[in-house]
This record gives sequence, structure tokens and C-alpha cells, in this order.
Amino acid sequence: MQPGIVFLPHGNLQYSQLRPDRRGWVAHQSYEALFDLSARHDAPIGFEASGETLEIVAETAPRVLDKLKAGIREGRIEPVASPHTHIMLANIEPEIGLDSLRNGLDTWERLTGARPVTGWNPECSWAGFIPDIFRAAGFEALVGDADSYLLSSVPGLREATGLRFDVRGHSNKNALFKIEQEIAGQPGILQTLFRPNLLPNGLRMILRSDMLCNILLWYLMGATEGNREQPIQTDEVRATLARWRDRIPGGNGFILPYAEDAEYVGTTAYFYVKQFGLARFFEPAPDSITRFEETLCVARELGYRLMTPRDAVAAYETIPASGFECVESGCAWHGGTAKAWTNTPHARLLDPVCRSVFQGLKAVAAHLGIEEMRRDAEFREIMRRIGTAYVSDARWPPKPTSPGRFNVAEALSALEQANHGVEAIMSSRGIAAYRGLYSPGIMRTQIAAIREELMAMPYFEEQSAISPEPTLST
Repeated sequence: MQPGIVFLPHGNLQYSQLRPDRRGWVAHQSYEALFDLSARHDAPIGFEASGETLEIVAETAPRVLDKLKAGIREGRIEPVASPHTHIMLANIEPEIGLDSLRNGLDTWERLTGARPVTGWNPECSWAGFIPDIFRAAGFEALVGDADSYLLSSVPGLREATGLRFDVRGHSNKNALFKIEQEIAGQPGILQTLFRPNLLPNGLRMILRSDMLCNILLWYLMGATEGNREQPIQTDEVRATLARWRDRIPGGNGFILPYAEDAEYVGTTAYFYVKQFGLARFFEPAPDSITRFEETLCVARELGYRLMTPRDAVAAYETIPASGFECVESGCAWHGGTAKAWTNTPHARLLDPVCRSVFQGLKAVAAHLGIEEMRRDAEFREIMRRIGTAYVSDARWPPKPTSPGRFNVAEALSALEQANHGVEAIMSSRGIAAYRGLYSPGIMRTQIAAIREELMAMPYFEEQSAISPEPTLST
């Protein structure tokens, strides 16, 4: 058989430090470049975006949305969906996560005419209920993090690599290559990376790993800062892809060498913040487009079949999932933890208020005899606002960096809208006096209190030199 290779850029225009007035520029600079590459080389790829990202693209870069729709119609681009808002699913109530997943699917269908069957879990955050809510939302397959899975389920691997999970750390991204050294000669473990893994609930897990993705990220960025004397060259990428190809028995399997932020194709995205703590955000990076194109060509030269995630699930034999019940609740990709998102000063203020509004909404719904809030338009809209208030990039990254002030302001605005929505429901349905269920007035003061505290904080982008403003190329 011919081995498969899947490229799955992940788009997020709610990124920390990506100002609203630059989101359209990123859609053109990055997403449009990817869609053009796919068309020019007739190269199948997956493309993931949250519902809110798609809505931003539709509003600020409609030409880009048209190219995405064309790629979907022609079968070159598989739409991959996630929650409507870029949220850390493992950190919030499953009800909100499930509602947001359904909203994300609805938005994909409304804006592109396609309803995805493959899911993306933001930051690959993990809790035992994650597969269940994706399956309940209607997904057939889910992209998961191989590194979290392996470090949790393979006996002795954590000790052998020296890697551990710690909510106080950002990630172990640049150290995950150590996993490859330990599993290279273990075909039973390797097959979990090359095949779809069937969970008991019928969901198929396909796994991405920084063992592959990180080398491509550094290649795209052409970066060396403090880590190498010379940037990664095409020959090193070729050797990596060839090494992994040769591990697939009889070519009966696939690899996922790029399931990483789409914005690294065309911009520097968050690279210099994440790697070096520098206030350099979303600078133009045209050479990364050329390098991504070269990677597609190299993969074909090495005998890989370019395919979408759905193609891979269909083409290769599914194996029974094993060990996923051991993946630690609260972990995430890059060797990091989902819990790290709950431990920043911003999260510690925002999260309890989000929970309070949600609990109040549920109390009002129960009093009114509404068992399924999603079926009521007013309740559904408030649920969506609460999901927006949970946006991950209003909580990340930790000190000495921070989210953008505007990221936090957007979350606060969504909270205010949700609280106002509950107040409006109570008034219109004759229970405004039943403030034992929920007090919009007290909650208004609570939101005002955390707004005051959050807006008084210093913000990273305001303390350091900012990169020059890019111009939109048309």
C-alpha cells in the first residue's frame, strides 16, 4: 500500500495578541495562501477553524471564505470543526462544550454548506468526557495528541524521557523528540500513530505529535535563536519524513506531520512569544509559504499519498483503541497541561464568574420547566455568550507574558451580554422578582469588579516594543 500523509493547519483568529483590526490580514496572509497552495498543487489538506473564526473570515475576508468553499466543493479541503469558540474543553462544563461543538458545526454548515465529520479539540486538552461530547455532537473522528497519550499510557516512558506534566509550566514542546528515541523500535506502539484508533463509543482517534510537527514548525519559521547554529533545511525535513515512512509496515498507515497553527504559514503567529517571550506577534513570513509548499512536494517525492483526515480514516485499517482511559485529565498538547489555562490571574477571575452565570441560567431554565436549553432561542444565545466568555486566549499565556488587553475585554463583554440576557428572560417570562434563582443586579456588580481588576493589570504588549504594522497584500 501507499503510505498516507495528512496536513492539517488549525486556524484561530481569536488568538491572544492578534488584534481585531489585524484578523482579516491574517486570513489573507495565511489561510488564503494555504488554499492557493492546495489548488495549485491539487493537494488534499484538512483545514480546521472554530465557528467564530469562520464568522470573522466571512466578515473581514470574504474572498478567503470563497476559496475555502471552492476547495471543499472540489474535494481538496476537508472541513474540520471544533467548538464555536476557541475554548479549553477539559476545563469547562461538558454541557457548555457540547453546545459549543454543535454551534461550531452549525456555523460551518451555514457558511460553507458542509457539515464536518472530523473534529479538532483546541490545544488537545483532555478529560475523560472529551470523546463522549464529540461523539454526541455527531463527529466520526477526532484528532488527538499522541504525546499526551504516550506519556500517560506507555509504562516507563515518562521516566525514560524525563518529561512530566506540571500546571506551572508552559510546555515541553522542544523536548518531545525524546519520545521518538524510546518508541522507534516498538511497532505495537507505533501503529497507534499510523492507524485510526476505535474507541468504545464509535469515535475514531487519529493522533498528531510534536515529534513531527515541531521540526516542521521550526523549518517554516527559518529560526535558530538560541537553539541551532543553522536553520532547519529541506534535506532535514526530507530525512525526517523518510524515516517515519520507513516505519509504516507495508505502507499500511499514515502520518500527520503538521497538525499545528495555520498562522505559521504566512506569518510568525505566536512563535516569538511562545519560544522566546518576545513581543513579536504575527509578523509577515512569506518564506514560510514557500517552505510549506516545498514540504508538500517532498512528501510526494518520497512516495506519500497526500490525503485528508477523512481519507486516512477510510483508507487504513482501524485498530481497537487501547490506553486512552489512562490519558491524564487536565493534560494538553506540547507536553503541557490544560490546567495551566486555569492558573493564570485572568482565568482565576474570569472562570468563577462564567460558572456563576451558567449556574444561574440553569436555575432559571429548571424553574421554567425547560429541560433542553438549546431548543429555546433565547437560552441558546446566552449559552453561546457564555461559551465566548470562556475563550481560551483571554486566559493565556502566563506571566511574564499575558493575553492582550482586548482579548480579556472581549470575554468580559460576552459575560455582560450573557448576564443581561438572563435578566431579559426573567423579565419577559414574569419571574423578574424571583431573584433567589439568580440576581442579575448582584452579578452585574461582580462582573464590574473583575473588569476593574483585570483592566488595571499590566499587559505584555503595552510594556514591550511591538513589531511594525503589516500591510494587506491583495
